[in-house]
Amino acid sequence: MASCLSNNLSLYTLPRPRLSSKTLAFKPSALQPPPQYSYPHPSIKRVFGFSVSTSTPIRPAFITSFTVDGSTPERNDDDEVPPNVEVSEDDLDAKRSFDVKSVLRVYKEAILDGDEKTTSDIEAMLCLIENEKNELVQKVSAISAEISSGKEKYIRLQADFDNFRKRSEKKRLTVTSDAQGEVLESLLPMVDNFERAKQQLKLETEQEKKIDASYQGIYKQFVEIMRSLNVAVVATIGKPFDPSLHEAIAREESQEFKEGIITQELRRGFLLGTRLLRPAMVKVSAGPGKKKSSKATQESNEQPATVARGDER
Repeated sequence: MASCLSNNLSLYTLPRPRLSSKTLAFKPSALQPPPQYSYPHPSIKRVFGFSVSTSTPIRPAFITSFTVDGSTPERNDDDEVPPNVEVSEDDLDAKRSFDVKSVLRVYKEAILDGDEKTTSDIEAMLCLIENEKNELVQKVSAISAEISSGKEKYIRLQADFDNFRKRSEKKRLTVTSDAQGEVLESLLPMVDNFERAKQQLKLETEQEKKIDASYQGIYKQFVEIMRSLNVAVVATIGKPFDPSLHEAIAREESQEFKEGIITQELRRGFLLGTRLLRPAMVKVSAGPGKKKSSKATQESNEQPATVARGDER
């Protein structure tokens, strides 16, 4: 019981209710002391809803027999509740308070005066409050655990949603790129035909030149559309051979380009962004080749002459 007192006297200090002015009909509770009891100190005369000198209750705390009619009564400046006012305990639950110092003082006086009933009532009420406090602490702990668990679930859900959004966006871009790539790959032979026609045509008359100009205008418009779709031509002549972009058809000696440099483009290659639509067909330089020495050249020239002389003999 002492632990109940020590744990609760510092916890339950709530504001005292202000009651509206109505009469209070007081019904004596079980906490009322015997009639013959008198307090040695005039200052200690208010104990749990009753006054020693009068039957008018002044504190609603611990009182279970109040009933309310209408609104809640107010207290006057002397902390007295006007008479003929009924107050229900349910309406006072939210506003009920304990004056800890007064309760402690009354509890000490009751112990000194040997009032076991008042002492036991106070101890029982404090233990009840202690039990309620423990239940509330457990509820708060459970709610805190639920909040923490909910936070973790929310964080995981948010991370999963972000990953799903990124995957969806990546998949969407991939599908779009694949669809564009398939369409553009089917149009590349048209580009090849325009290029071959441009190289093979020999324009002689003005009429032929006009027809060629109209076709070349269509081809330029087609090229602009492909460029707007982020299609680019693979660089070839004069660039190092890259097997990821180029397809080597042949290797040939070249005095102009070093070994591994592209010397000729046979078919254009195209890129869609960073994706290869078609590799470029090219010829690659094998280097300048080995130069024959002058002595070897002379020997090769002398051999036919020697063979000719032998034939004459």
